[in-house]
Amino acid sequence: MTRVGRDFGDTMKKEAVPPVSADVIFASSRFPNYRIGANNQIVEMKEDPKVLTMKEVVARETAQLLEQQKRMSVRDLASKFEKGLAAAAKLSEEARLREAASLEKHVLLKKLRDALESLKGRVVGKNKDDVEEAIAMVEALAVQLTQREGELIQEKTEVKKLANFLKQASEDAKKLVDEERAFARSEIENARAAVQRVEEALQEQERMSRASGKLDLDELMKEVHEARRIIMLHQPSKVMDMEHELRALRIQLAEKSKHSLQLQKQLAMSRRGEENTSRLYELDGPEALGSYLRIQRCSERALELSECSIQWYRLTAEGGKKELISGATKPVYAPEPFDVGRILQADIISEGQRITVTTTGPIDPAAGLGNYVESLVRRHDTEFNVVIAQMNGADYPSQSIHVLHVGKMRMKLCKGKATMAKEYYSNSMQLCGVRGGGNAAAQALFWQAKTGLSFVLACESERERNAAIMLARRFAFDCNIMLAGPDDRAPLGT
Repeated sequence: MTRVGRDFGDTMKKEAVPPVSADVIFASSRFPNYRIGANNQIVEMKEDPKVLTMKEVVARETAQLLEQQKRMSVRDLASKFEKGLAAAAKLSEEARLREAASLEKHVLLKKLRDALESLKGRVVGKNKDDVEEAIAMVEALAVQLTQREGELIQEKTEVKKLANFLKQASEDAKKLVDEERAFARSEIENARAAVQRVEEALQEQERMSRASGKLDLDELMKEVHEARRIIMLHQPSKVMDMEHELRALRIQLAEKSKHSLQLQKQLAMSRRGEENTSRLYELDGPEALGSYLRIQRCSERALELSECSIQWYRLTAEGGKKELISGATKPVYAPEPFDVGRILQADIISEGQRITVTTTGPIDPAAGLGNYVESLVRRHDTEFNVVIAQMNGADYPSQSIHVLHVGKMRMKLCKGKATMAKEYYSNSMQLCGVRGGGNAAAQALFWQAKTGLSFVLACESERERNAAIMLARRFAFDCNIMLAGPDDRAPLGT
């Protein structure tokens, strides 16, 4: 497991909203290891390997099936559940045999103890001590056997629950297979009927053309295209090949567009550098969502940033009125979805002098993020794995994995069955990117569930952080709620 370190600059003054401007630093770039266990609960991984029991193997297979059911076909899913049910039945049979063997051991231990008690009355001296020691050992074995029986009963109960779950899942999967099969048969019958209608239309057209000597080529081509489309619907390999080609072309176009924008920005920066060679500060970093910008000194005459006060602003691309970003008072700022399409500006004030640095152009969106969020909108609830960095402005001691649920009506933060926060979208709720520093600034977000309860959460990646913000704002907008950061007045959307 990695550690999440936090460094809040001691030289900076305390802001009005300290949780928003918190520094979030990962001790390592690797996110903590974990896996999804039974009942969709997060289980932290241990470093030392161990041999898995049959019950653990069945539970792991069940968890993997639940995780992969979106990607597997219905028939494969039903087959996997049936295998899991067979394994659970085998495990139940083994538990029954162990229970029978345990009962036999109890009978043998009782007979042995009775024999030792009868022998104890017939011997004296050292032999009697040996018999008493043997009786004590037999009683200890009986206690251990009783404890083992309790464990076997508990394990048998768990196996029974697992078998019932797998049985229900297998029945559901079989039902889905039957539904899919019936749907496929209906589609095939419709396709055959359509093809037959096309053939009859062609035959009628041929008869009419022989009679009149004319052939309507346009109508014929439309019918042929329709027939080909119907046939193509039942040839998924060809459709998949076409989709792969289109996806590759889209990726190439996106890469070329991104490269063109980078060249344009580099050209603008070089021109600005030629026009003004006496700059004291400059912005460093990609000007795109998913990265972070850092103010750097570019002259020995410039004061250290720790001796200056800093404030970030966002401006419209047309150079309109600038909007203050509350809590963004650090040399590092990670753009959030509200900043896409806008110009970012930072004012550096020292000794009564104000120096302004600005991005070369509007902040670019993250490639593919919009399509990813659109795919998540179709779900009723989306889970994001997070680590709590702060709670109510104070460092959070635990470094374990939590789950942030973003739903259509509410948001929830929990770990396993324990719920730390669950609130419906309201005007008191706030959500934005963390406006502080650290190497995890682009992965962290600030969430105020309600007045008096706030969190700084570190996500697995920049993509997950921005997707969580955009998805929550989309659902809140559907509830007529503007979900933004402290003092934000920007319009919804990016």
